[in-house]
Amino acid sequence: MTLPYERFRAVKSAREFLGDLLDPRKTPRVPKDVRRQALFVLRHYPMDYEMEHVADLVPELFSRKLK
Repeated sequence: MTLPYERFRAVKSAREFLGDLLDPRKTPRVPKDVRRQALFVLRHYPMDYEMEHVADLVPELFSRKLK
């Protein structure tokens, strides 16, 4: 069972991972089509302030802290 703080952290970690895929210094030898797909996904990915807002509105789904 995934807890709300684990879900919150997973979304933030996934955004960081996708961002790293875009940076050739952090992830060399990644194919261009993979970088392009990461960029496409990140365009619509929730930002920190959106995640925090959702955590405030629906704490049973997303939480910033361990409860």
